[in-house]
Amino acid sequence: MKTTSLDRDRVRELFDLQGSYNEATGGKFSEDPYPIWHRLRSEKPVHPGTVHELTGISEPLMFQGLPYPDREHFSVFSFEACNEAFRNPRVFASSPEAVDIDPESGSLVHNSMLSMGGVQHRQYRSLVQPSFLPSNAQWWIQNWIEEAVQLLIDGFVDDGHAELNVDFCAAIPVLTITGSFGVPIEQALDIREALSRDKQKIIDILAPIVAARREEPQDDLISVLVQAERTDESGTTQRLSDEEIYTFSLLLLAAGSGTTWKQMGTTLTALLQRPDVLDKVREDRSLLRAAIEETLRWMPTDPMFSRWVTEDIEFYGQDIPKGSVVHLCVAAANRDPERWERPDEYDITRPTKSTLAFGQGAHICLGMHVARGEMTVGINALLDRLPGLRLDPAAEPPRLVGMYERGATAIPVLFDTK
Repeated sequence: MKTTSLDRDRVRELFDLQGSYNEATGGKFSEDPYPIWHRLRSEKPVHPGTVHELTGISEPLMFQGLPYPDREHFSVFSFEACNEAFRNPRVFASSPEAVDIDPESGSLVHNSMLSMGGVQHRQYRSLVQPSFLPSNAQWWIQNWIEEAVQLLIDGFVDDGHAELNVDFCAAIPVLTITGSFGVPIEQALDIREALSRDKQKIIDILAPIVAARREEPQDDLISVLVQAERTDESGTTQRLSDEEIYTFSLLLLAAGSGTTWKQMGTTLTALLQRPDVLDKVREDRSLLRAAIEETLRWMPTDPMFSRWVTEDIEFYGQDIPKGSVVHLCVAAANRDPERWERPDEYDITRPTKSTLAFGQGAHICLGMHVARGEMTVGINALLDRLPGLRLDPAAEPPRLVGMYERGATAIPVLFDTK
């Protein structure tokens, strides 16, 4: 793996939260939405309307469950109500309609496990879930994460300064997930750019890799998918088709290269803006896990997940008709004072409680343990190799921005060189 192939200007373009790539999700939103979300939650758990409309954004935005102008929309802001919806997939489905996968149709690549439910979802998820269990975190760390992290730091360790958000945080998940697929590093950014614009281009990159792994499996994720077997309703055991592998790959690429970098940048921002907390973490690395979990609670990078209502329901005082889209504002739920004391305060010493940052229920984030591994290895390495790490006082400080994809702007830092 050689980071010299990474075009840093192109990385900045693709990962700029306020750039054109993220504008459709509200990347230019720079206000603090939490006071409004607090007010909405205190009024009632469920409101008619979308999260961004209720927050004061009038222009249409796109995200999971949006825009769907022909459907009624409702937004949920309390922890209890969001958690209940996550755990009731029969009523709050992850797809606007039932998904029947027909590998022969060639249309599978337009769907994913996110759209499946029930037995089908459990069956497909079970094929790859072992690779993402906490017990396999070291497989990811040793094969891809550690190498990517160290090589990235090698690129600026002698400079005494760096911009950590794009030059470090953004690159780690891209290199990790594409590396696990056996994709050459020079094509990593091609895949990132194509994710929302040209999925066929990604399939064209993956096709020869899949074919090669069928001939000779290696120790990577595509080989896991190639060798995975599932049993259909008739009891026949068969391996995944190429189309099914492409579907898994597109889902994992989208999830693996999009959210973790923003969450890592937010964690670094929270620590760098609190030098006393950063010093404690530097001195006692066992506190890093608490810092990461607190950031997931305090500022999840995906503040909303959507679900489609399959039947008429009265939900926390709100009548919601069948066919509506319900938006679960997990960011507001993660600061619910009914569950956490002083919820707006960033406190790494608070008692640990589960949050909704990765969702809950059957569709809880498959890659959450890999994401935690990337953040843990990355931040530990920065603290190990960059003594005196601190924000650059002469540069514009990082700000947390975005509506449906929240994260930090540039994180300019200084550090001591040997």
